[in-house]
Amino acid sequence: MAIPNISTKYIFGVKSAVVNNIAFHDEQTLLYPAGSYIILYNVDQKQQRFILGSEKGHGITAQAVSANRRLLAVAEKGEKPIITIFDLNTLRKRKTLNCFEVQSQECVSVAFSHDSKLLITQCGHPDWTLVLWQWEKARVLGTIKTSKPESTTPVHHVSFNPADNSHIAVVGDFIFKQYRFVDGHLKQVQQAKSSELQNFTAMHWGQEERILLGTNTGKVMLFDEGELKTDYQIIKPDKQLKKDDSKHLQTLMESEQSISQPDVSKVTSIVTYSKGTRIACSCGQGTVHLFERGTDIKTFFKKTKEIKVPEQTSGGEATEDEETILCLALSPSEETLVASTDHNQIYSITLSSADLGKEKEAVWFEMASQLFHSNIISGLDVCIRKPWFATCSTDKAIHIWNFETCSLELYKQFPEEVYSVAFHPSGLYILAGFTDKLRLMNLLIDDVRIFKEFTIRGCRECRFSNGGHLFAAVHGNVIQVYSTVTYENVANLKGHNGKVKAVIWAPDDLRIISCGWDGAVYSWDVSTGKRLGECVLKSCSYNSITVAPDGITTFAVGSDQSIKEIALKNAAESQITHDVDARGTTLTAVALSHSGRMLFAGSAQGTIRCMKSTTQGNLAVPGEWQELQAHSSQISRMAVTYDDQYLVTVSDDSCIILWKISEKEGRGLKRDKDIIYSEEILITKSDLEEKNALMSELKTRVDELKMENEYQLRLKDMNYNEKYKEMTDKFVQEMEALKARNKKLELEKDREEARHGEEVVETKQAHAAELEKLEATNNQKLMIEYEKYEELQVRMQKMQEEYEAQLHEAEASKERACEELTEYYETKLHEKSQQLEQVHESVPCC
Repeated sequence: MAIPNISTKYIFGVKSAVVNNIAFHDEQTLLYPAGSYIILYNVDQKQQRFILGSEKGHGITAQAVSANRRLLAVAEKGEKPIITIFDLNTLRKRKTLNCFEVQSQECVSVAFSHDSKLLITQCGHPDWTLVLWQWEKARVLGTIKTSKPESTTPVHHVSFNPADNSHIAVVGDFIFKQYRFVDGHLKQVQQAKSSELQNFTAMHWGQEERILLGTNTGKVMLFDEGELKTDYQIIKPDKQLKKDDSKHLQTLMESEQSISQPDVSKVTSIVTYSKGTRIACSCGQGTVHLFERGTDIKTFFKKTKEIKVPEQTSGGEATEDEETILCLALSPSEETLVASTDHNQIYSITLSSADLGKEKEAVWFEMASQLFHSNIISGLDVCIRKPWFATCSTDKAIHIWNFETCSLELYKQFPEEVYSVAFHPSGLYILAGFTDKLRLMNLLIDDVRIFKEFTIRGCRECRFSNGGHLFAAVHGNVIQVYSTVTYENVANLKGHNGKVKAVIWAPDDLRIISCGWDGAVYSWDVSTGKRLGECVLKSCSYNSITVAPDGITTFAVGSDQSIKEIALKNAAESQITHDVDARGTTLTAVALSHSGRMLFAGSAQGTIRCMKSTTQGNLAVPGEWQELQAHSSQISRMAVTYDDQYLVTVSDDSCIILWKISEKEGRGLKRDKDIIYSEEILITKSDLEEKNALMSELKTRVDELKMENEYQLRLKDMNYNEKYKEMTDKFVQEMEALKARNKKLELEKDREEARHGEEVVETKQAHAAELEKLEATNNQKLMIEYEKYEELQVRMQKMQEEYEAQLHEAEASKERACEELTEYYETKLHEKSQQLEQVHESVPCC
């Protein structure tokens, strides 16, 4: 047989340890990590798409979405940090960046520049190196150490200035530094004063290059150009941090650590609207605080609303641990706010609904997806007659899932941790192991109710028989078998020297196969309680087993990094028939299809191996398999559904992955026979009687209300008929009165129109006579003025002639005077000349 192929169908869970683990791709699609995947979850259609991490990666540590929401950067832990860039439209890998120059094995924060051309990565312990990438060319532009090597003050977040790609901010424990990329190097340009440094746990760039920083003491601080402008205490601690400017930074750190109180809640995330009009920050137990932006720096924060995470309750039991919100994200339209919590849950709220209600009244988040496990999943089992599987976890909850609709059918929270769970073949009961007892419980329509308790403490493995008439429960190194009908202990299987890790029933329910940490695999006769076959290998501590349809061939995995095929025929003939080396990988879980043709194994690294087998259903040696990345931690349990269509795997990373099984070419497997799932549900007699009594009471009440309503309707009809008649008569009278009044008004109107016409004619005549009179008067005045004009014109002409004559006479007089003067002076000149000559003559020559 060829190697079977599996593909991811659905993932139940969120990896909360990833930095910035929630983001929007578009208005309906959320991005969040789970296992080794990044999930694109459509909120409206409830569908998932997947981006698989790097094969060399050992778990996702941080993610970032570009500002245009087209690119995704995923940072994974490895021998050296690995950063992979994906195209969110095609879901294809664009570029892989390897940080060979750093000593750290992981990146604690990544961020895109606003134009998506640059990428900044902050590596972790021990060197805390900041690396600036031109990611499309996989070229390092610059590196710088943001914290002292081997420092105990870690860096938490890095971010680009949205308005300047060369401006970078870094925050951490008593760290707030700003860098610029200048002349091919990263240079520190601004650093806050030592008196202003605190344990910064969140950062967000605002408008005008302002930076909002959140602290672990519930305070939000606003920095502008590296200077502290204002701060706001969201939650006041019991003791305030006393600052002394003269003390060294180490003193500040010690004082900060000394006042750490459980009730001091840190600010974990800050987001702002694009226009900066509203700020949302998560602080306190499951609370988001909304602020409106003020008009100036002093009133920058004005708290308007609180949004809280709802308490998860089921059956009256509330969760003891309150949730802390780790990350916030706004949708592109800024209408929806989503939050991820440390309990691996995702919540959302439409912000328009948050504006409703009173100003001081808190509003509540709603589930954005489904209720996931918040801690290590300890148990898994699949139902036969219903498309359900059950999981339990150390978060004290049992979940019932539907693998066809990929939905949560039932959920129950308990006061104690749940170690194991088993599904009855009918799908009506489950068996669960708690710290104090083993409990058999009924699955009701809306509840999981305890029916019978067994004094088995800390049962970490239990299993119903295939027929459902018996069940086996592990109590230390003893396997106890009980009757599901009489609840009697029918057998105690003793023989293991260590803890029993797994038990499984043979297909005919006549035998039980078990394995344990003592390296033993035993086959038990249920009726006699004796061992039929055994295979002991003390050098191996077994983790999981599965049995073939023949009830003899068993596959086991353990600490020796191999998968063994064991034939448990009888005590004399039991032996390991095939031993396939896992090539350096520790296998932690194994599952075989019910047809016996497909074998799957889970590893401590979270990978799944689809094993190749021979035509007889035996392991092929040497081993051949297809290995797939799945979880980010070891796979603790796995199971194949009864129809061999799906594989379910659970891990210590709190995630459940549902796989679709197909042939190598991708074709679905043919079913040997169609399986019809039952739809019956359980309901207790008291509940049914109560519901029936309630229905009867409500029916009686409905009948009474119906009769009363009919009587009231008849009374109202009679009353309304009388009122209708009265109103009709009244309206007829009023109509007649209105008609008479209308006629009267029409006559008055005619008279007024005639009088108005006469007045108009008289007025027109008076106006015409007055117009003629005015025209005659104006004409007479015009003639008089014209005569005055003629007279003035004659006078002006006469005066002009007189002035011209006077001017002529003056010119003539002027000419005569000039001639006389000329003649006079010429005579005088002549006389003087003669006198001069006489003088010359009288003077003797020298």
